[in-house]
Amino acid sequence: MALFEIQNFSFTYPKAQEPALKKISFSLEEGELFLLSGASGSGKTTLLRQLKPAIAPYGKRQGAVLYEGRPVEELEKRRAALEIGFVFQSPDAQIVTDRVSSELAFGLENAGVSPEEIRRRVAEMAGFFGIEGWYHKAIEALSGGQRQMLNLASVMVMNPKVLILDEPTSQLDPVSAGNFIGMLEKLNRELGQTILLTEHRQEELFPLADRIGMMELGRLKQALPPKEMAAALLEEQAPLSKALPTPAKIAWALGRRADLPLTMKEGRGFLAALPPSVHKLEKANPPEPGEKILEAKNLFFRYDKDAPDVLRNFSLTLEKGRCLAVLGGNGAGKTTALQVLAGILPPYRGRVKRKTDKIAYLSQNPGFLFLTEALREDFTLACRSEERWRRELERSPFFQKLTPLLERNPMDLSGGELQKAALFKVILTEPDVILLDEPTKGLDPFAKEELGAAFQEWTAQGKCLVLVTHDIEFSARYAHRCAFLFDGGIVSQEAPDLFFTTNQFYTTAACKMSRGILDGAVTGEEVIRCASGADC
Repeated sequence: MALFEIQNFSFTYPKAQEPALKKISFSLEEGELFLLSGASGSGKTTLLRQLKPAIAPYGKRQGAVLYEGRPVEELEKRRAALEIGFVFQSPDAQIVTDRVSSELAFGLENAGVSPEEIRRRVAEMAGFFGIEGWYHKAIEALSGGQRQMLNLASVMVMNPKVLILDEPTSQLDPVSAGNFIGMLEKLNRELGQTILLTEHRQEELFPLADRIGMMELGRLKQALPPKEMAAALLEEQAPLSKALPTPAKIAWALGRRADLPLTMKEGRGFLAALPPSVHKLEKANPPEPGEKILEAKNLFFRYDKDAPDVLRNFSLTLEKGRCLAVLGGNGAGKTTALQVLAGILPPYRGRVKRKTDKIAYLSQNPGFLFLTEALREDFTLACRSEERWRRELERSPFFQKLTPLLERNPMDLSGGELQKAALFKVILTEPDVILLDEPTKGLDPFAKEELGAAFQEWTAQGKCLVLVTHDIEFSARYAHRCAFLFDGGIVSQEAPDLFFTTNQFYTTAACKMSRGILDGAVTGEEVIRCASGADC
């Protein structure tokens, strides 16, 4: 039985020239795990929000969205709140209390559930999600992964019929993201929970889905089971084939056309069955150190005099014309480190030597950067010259796609569009050092390639880039060096090849797939070259 039926549905934002959604029709069956995929700005978030009346955007609607046969906008508010659960992209976007125990009970209290029933449901949910160990903690003491798991538990305690998630792992480190995705699988497989979600991080989610829906320019192009969708995208060489699991892309490039491997286990089995490669992977020498532009030595920082140190004995050197990726778990202090380097937060011990004051910082909440109701106005504020920002916009393939959005309110943009607009506004200030907190968040694989090309252009101009990120694949391709932050300090820093081949969990999918079979490969292209017998 279909829980949701979307019938010939279109939606247009105020002042927009084109509809964000165009004649979409599909159904969400009970017990189904449906993954909605597509490029940044293709309409995924807009579509999800149409299914939850309390957060549906304002604009012109045509067609119908039915929930159990009734128009979703006609549902009683209490029923919609209880039966349609929604988890947002940012772990902090929907937390409303200051303690874990209060957050778990908040929705039930507002729904008028009896205290006895609340205690029973909260206890069961805390046990199922493994929350007992931090049930009495303050929210501020939780990592990003714990906060997002709490959001999921706080929705599930309402016993929803359908669970909707909008890029729920985009701000989580690889280990936390894996735990979160594992919980979604458990909910779907063991409890039969109906799940509809969008996610650019598809390596683990793709094989778990019953169907994959492909969005393109506001239309739902097709909806197919995972292996059929993988083959279809690779056959037509669609841009979004870049988002497919690494085993499928490698197997296709090596000639396999049926029953593509989707999981790491299937991928390793495929590689192991190939004739052994006699080729040795050749690696380019890492670039020579560049000119120092910022140096941090033995920094210590805490948010309160009685609080524990977030940074302790933290040291880092930044160089002109280089891109440094800083990785680490949620709550390791990566954002704090960026803000100290930028001069936003003062260390209480140690020193930062800066050879330039042209330092730009972009937080992981890009919406904070916008002050007006139209992108065009914000860009003019950033550089005081509309002629200059329009020239820059046309020059960059990555930023050109902002052109149709210039009259849009920044708050009406998708996560990927907003991230791209914020990056453009930062670049307009002509900084020498660019500090970026999760810059690939919300971007589809094609947009990441364009951003990577922009990074290469900026470093070639002598700019220094530092990105705090959970995006391992992007770091492996575009960073000159990668550093790991743990326990308040940098514990390792190497060129990407050495960094990722020596890690077990914080490493690329290609490295996991080929380890022990084609040692030393970090990217899918390297695996393909060696496995095919090409010059490595």
